Amino acid sequence: MGRRLHFDCFSGVSGDMVLGALVDAGLPLARLRTELKRLTLTGYRLEQRQVHRGALQATKISVVIQRGFDRPLSLSRIQKILAASTLPAAVKAQSRTVFDHLAEAEGLAHRVAKRDVHFHEVGVIDSFIDVVGGVLGCHLLGVTQVTASPVNVGAGTIQTAHGLLPVPGPAVAALAKGIPVYSEGPRCELATPTGMALLRTLASSFGSMPVLESAQVGYGAGDSDPEGWPNVLRVFLADEAASTGRPADRVVQIETNLDDLNPQAYEHVMAQLFAVGALDVALIPVIMKRGRPGVILSCLAAREQTDAVLEVVLQETTALGVRIQELDRQVLPRRFVTVNVTGGSVKMKIGEIGAGWEKAAPEYADCRKIAVRTGRPLKDVMDEARVAYSRVAPRKGKKGTRS
Repeated sequence: MGRRLHFDCFSGVSGDMVLGALVDAGLPLARLRTELKRLTLTGYRLEQRQVHRGALQATKISVVIQRGFDRPLSLSRIQKILAASTLPAAVKAQSRTVFDHLAEAEGLAHRVAKRDVHFHEVGVIDSFIDVVGGVLGCHLLGVTQVTASPVNVGAGTIQTAHGLLPVPGPAVAALAKGIPVYSEGPRCELATPTGMALLRTLASSFGSMPVLESAQVGYGAGDSDPEGWPNVLRVFLADEAASTGRPADRVVQIETNLDDLNPQAYEHVMAQLFAVGALDVALIPVIMKRGRPGVILSCLAAREQTDAVLEVVLQETTALGVRIQELDRQVLPRRFVTVNVTGGSVKMKIGEIGAGWEKAAPEYADCRKIAVRTGRPLKDVMDEARVAYSRVAPRKGKKGTRS
């Protein structure tokens, strides 16, 4: 059984904050030191200390450099160092992805090809260890799923080797594409390129904190200590719940209130929404302001279908805006069984509840066609289909079967 990790980036994210938070949440530093030796890099040591950032106590992991690289690292040299290591294959692959993201972002920021990027920051060993250590730390903790909150990138300006830059800097801004970010707190940089590249590689989704059980909480500190501000990265680590056998996914719910759309258009709107990939569409009657009757148009869709659903809602209805939120969804494993009834055949949708139990429902469209063709009441056709399935369904609780 794997573990779930959630990054709470209320004060941004950086490589050393990730390392500190993982150690604070239970990653043994001694084991991290031992496993990092498989990277075959020398000239550094890891030190741990407890610090305060605002009102919070946190773990600060420092990479103390004794001897660094003699020149900035190219992406190809980084890849060779990773390939020559004896790290687990998954750690190598994710570490390469982090560096790929960094190279792409730096290339965009400085208008050069990715292969020509030289990492001045990761040219020193501390940032190299932050990247590989962050990925390796998740591996050692048995993390199989990572989520993250929206990222606070900070505000103001920062002084760099290239001059004064706005926050977020160009590399962070490039890495933040597709990631929810916001600006709050002290006027300084809170999210670094290394931290953002780690998040981009590790996190499968961004949003509010999921429901977690028996969570361990860790606080990781960076170097910056703005007065009165709790500049830490917080992580929540929890064991994954035992599998229920039910598939789970994330869906987007899109809703809008309508009170001035001709009801004759509802059928067309729903058909258009299903045509572009909506998973479900509902019209919910409500009483709106000033006592006006109206409906809530509510759609569920996969994240990648969001834009298509929005286009239908905004083009085909009178809505001027919509509400959007991501939801966790669990569905029963299902299968279809065909049964014969008087006048034709009907597909039965079977939902497997677990422990040998299931629920079965006849497909409405099949039953309606038979009812229209034969002149029989629709209810009788549906009842006959249920009885027909009950004759072929495995007996409840029978070992080795589902019923």
